[in-house]
Amino acid sequence: MAEFLAHGPFALVFAFLTIVVFLRAQATFALGWWSAELTARHAHPRTTWGSRVVAWLRSPATEPGIRALHKWGLPVIPLSFLTIGFQTLANAGAGLIRMPWWKYTLAMIPGCLAWALIYSTIGFAVWEAALGAAAGSPWGITVLCVSGAALAAAFVVKRRRRLVGSGR
Repeated sequence: MAEFLAHGPFALVFAFLTIVVFLRAQATFALGWWSAELTARHAHPRTTWGSRVVAWLRSPATEPGIRALHKWGLPVIPLSFLTIGFQTLANAGAGLIRMPWWKYTLAMIPGCLAWALIYSTIGFAVWEAALGAAAGSPWGITVLCVSGAALAAAFVVKRRRRLVGSGR
């Protein structure tokens, strides 16, 4: 799959990535909408997975996306596709504030196209070049390993603090 994305025909790679990002964004929006609907009905998810998703959607983590949508409106959605990380918050936030689906979708399409264009041209090439450069150097391998270990440690510490704070 990675070979296809890096070296496949541009039109097919672009179409594939557009479909992938469209479906991901729609799913994120739908999960936000679902969470808002549960809240409005004072209902709760029936599965552990659903409970975790709703807990994240109702947490302060999604507030930046909601605040940006309230402050700047629809342009936040396509612009979020040019960021790393904020895209999920904006898409979930649009669902959480129960933005009409047709408005969200019309605002989302240019962002999907821009995202697919970036990743079908320079995105994967830059990623591949960075990994290749890092893997070819002992210092690069060291930086990758230390970075991975630091991320894993930060995740474990954050999770433990959350569990201690919730009394588990």
